[in-house]
Amino acid sequence: MLVSRGRNPSASEVITQLVSNKELRGRVLITLGLLLLVRLGIYIPMPGIDRVAFKSFIDQGGQLIGFLDIFTGGGISTLGIFALGILPFINASIILQLLTAAVPQLEDLQKNEGEAGRRKIAQITRYVALGWGFVQSIIFALILRQYAIEGLGEFAFIAQTSLALVTGSMVVMWLSEIITERGIGQGASLVIFLNIVATLPKALSSTIEKAQTGDRNDVVGIIILLMVFLITIVGIIFVQEGARRLPIVSAKRQIGGTALLPNRQSYLPLKLNAGGVMPIIFASALIFLPITIANFTKNPFLIRAASALSPNSSNPWPYAITFFALILGFAYFYASLTINPIDISANLKRGGVAIPGVRPGSATSLYLSGVQNRLTLLGGLFLGSVAIIPAAVERATNVQTFQGLGATSLLILVGVAIDTAKQVQTYVISQRYEGLVRQ
Repeated sequence: MLVSRGRNPSASEVITQLVSNKELRGRVLITLGLLLLVRLGIYIPMPGIDRVAFKSFIDQGGQLIGFLDIFTGGGISTLGIFALGILPFINASIILQLLTAAVPQLEDLQKNEGEAGRRKIAQITRYVALGWGFVQSIIFALILRQYAIEGLGEFAFIAQTSLALVTGSMVVMWLSEIITERGIGQGASLVIFLNIVATLPKALSSTIEKAQTGDRNDVVGIIILLMVFLITIVGIIFVQEGARRLPIVSAKRQIGGTALLPNRQSYLPLKLNAGGVMPIIFASALIFLPITIANFTKNPFLIRAASALSPNSSNPWPYAITFFALILGFAYFYASLTINPIDISANLKRGGVAIPGVRPGSATSLYLSGVQNRLTLLGGLFLGSVAIIPAAVERATNVQTFQGLGATSLLILVGVAIDTAKQVQTYVISQRYEGLVRQ
């Protein structure tokens, strides 16, 4: 097969590699098989629970649980042993990311210890996921206690439910790590991707049924909503892939007697959306917190405040403005954790590399900070718009069949699809060069 070394592999080349290359085919089959096991575990029921009563609780007012149910692929509403899914591991990863920026020992492990340090951080993440999984499973068991079938003691019910939930979560975490090591793509991201995709058939069938049974206004509203979703997906792709490429130039170097290597010009990419989907996840968790606290405490003041910040309120502006501001704030917060202009400036100076027209050292770090702040503002404004506009269109068109499939889900779907496709392309390119070397 004739290929060009200077281009990305085509779809036909990727399919040819999948068919002919045993290793790539094995990785794909391992990934699909383990993802199938994750889905099957959602439908293994936990004993001793009235599922009909719990389902009505979610439909009537469990907004936070309904939001989390999207990321477990319906595992929470079906009450399977994999109900918590990958959520404890994701939460533990976020906690470790925050602690790495605050605890010098963890920062040293990540920056200076190389692969051994990263393995230690991964092991700490697993322990944090186990502890956090116990906390979440106990809270979930306490919520389910009122829906327990009579005949089982309270302590016994909480103990067996918590143990089943945390065991299922650790199995899902283990399977996701096997996918990362022996399959294609990042295991935890693919598990979330699969869970979100699993909710699409129900939303699509409800939309089709509404189009068939509704009037002309419903059909027009569905068409408008689908167009907004398509435009949003295109915008997400552009922003996820968008980056500001700052030119950098390395100094001339003398080799031997008088020979000088010419200046090498390259680029320093700064992503437009450095935080990815994390600002929306943080903002969503924080804005749903008053609703959750109000449901448990039954405090009248908290109930009024939560109602004003509810997306289902009669006046949506307080919710929209608060949600938008939280996303923008968390975009700056997460960008400050992921990008350190001082470290980048020091690394450039150490390598004899500079930005044209900017002095090395503190001037470079100030310049990078200014560029990153402007990029974060644009990325945060885009994230806030993506989070608000689809919900506003749903409300205006009165099409609620895609309820829950909002900006967070779309960002995760697009981001994971892009990353997995890039990994497959990278593997195909590596096989291409190995073939050229053997020739």
